[in-house]
Amino acid sequence: MTPRLLEKYRKEITPKMMERFGYKNAYEVPRLIKVVINVGLGEAAREKKYLDDVSKELALITGQKPVSTAAKKDIAGFKIRKGTLVGCKVTLRKARMYEFLDRLINIVIPRIRDFRGLPAGSFDHAGNYSFGITEQSIFPELDADKIQKVHGMDVTIATSADSKEASAELLTLFGMPFKR
Repeated sequence: MTPRLLEKYRKEITPKMMERFGYKNAYEVPRLIKVVINVGLGEAAREKKYLDDVSKELALITGQKPVSTAAKKDIAGFKIRKGTLVGCKVTLRKARMYEFLDRLINIVIPRIRDFRGLPAGSFDHAGNYSFGITEQSIFPELDADKIQKVHGMDVTIATSADSKEASAELLTLFGMPFKR
């Protein structure tokens, strides 16, 4: 069964993007490539159990096992050595990416306290969009009573768009709530 957002992309978003930007072919229309969820934990260097807990939470949220990330160099001020595990990340593609994005837009983002919209200026030169989530308790997959420590995460949505405008329009048509 195809994800709901993928069907929406094929039936509604592609014709609107072709009309708005003058694309001649449906394959020219920008599309989603991947969604990367990254959790950086400085405390994980001293406490391995904390990294395991975060990894399990991220697996519940995304439906995919996270990869642990290591420090690339020594940082004396933070007491971190090169090669020490300091976080975890998940890269979602295809059906899992669309399912996660659907839950993020329709369930998770509306649960953010005092939410006024995502920042519209967080696009990079290649048309990718990044934003941060301050706490993991807004995800319905997690039981708030079982959360040991509150942490945030970075979400990056990679698109095939060649400009910020095309990428912003694509994500707006998907339903991303940007600040006006």
